[in-house]
Amino acid sequence: MNRLTWILAAWLVLAMAPGLAQAQDPARPAAPDTTPGIAWDQLDAEQQRILAGQRAAWDSLPPGRQQAMAQGAGRWASMTPEQRAKAEERWRKWRTLPPDERAKLRERWRRYHQLPPEQKELLRDDFRRYQQLSEEQRERLRERWRQMTPEERQRAVERRQQRPAQQPMQRPAPAPPARRPAG
Repeated sequence: MNRLTWILAAWLVLAMAPGLAQAQDPARPAAPDTTPGIAWDQLDAEQQRILAGQRAAWDSLPPGRQQAMAQGAGRWASMTPEQRAKAEERWRKWRTLPPDERAKLRERWRRYHQLPPEQKELLRDDFRRYQQLSEEQRERLRERWRQMTPEERQRAVERRQQRPAQQPMQRPAPAPPARRPAG
């Protein structure tokens, strides 16, 4: 996969499930979990309904995993049916990724969270602008990226990081009403 596709995939993961970043990478030893656990009875009725499939194993889950699942259930409960359909599709895509690709995305997620706020905003701005492109424009952009050498790509990234985030286009203020001549 080329870098732009990876960036898009990473954004899908970001938008899909922040809890995925907390999922354990089997190649990395687990850090001690100091997060307080949540008793099943502390979940509200909607969270219990959403997490019903986890009821039998709930008490044996690590506390951090319980927290992440409870937060995810809360987000799920607040989603519209359209948002849920998108999230389910993203989850299906995530599950089909090979473990090495998931590991790469988790690493990108980790690196993203280490960025200064200005760079995060720059990435979010670029992604919003990318989403507004037509499919044809996106494909041209992807093709242009594919044709660049690694050095050209690096220079393009560095140039982009030096520019300020672009503000959304704003409509000009309406003109004041015309004054009638006196008399």
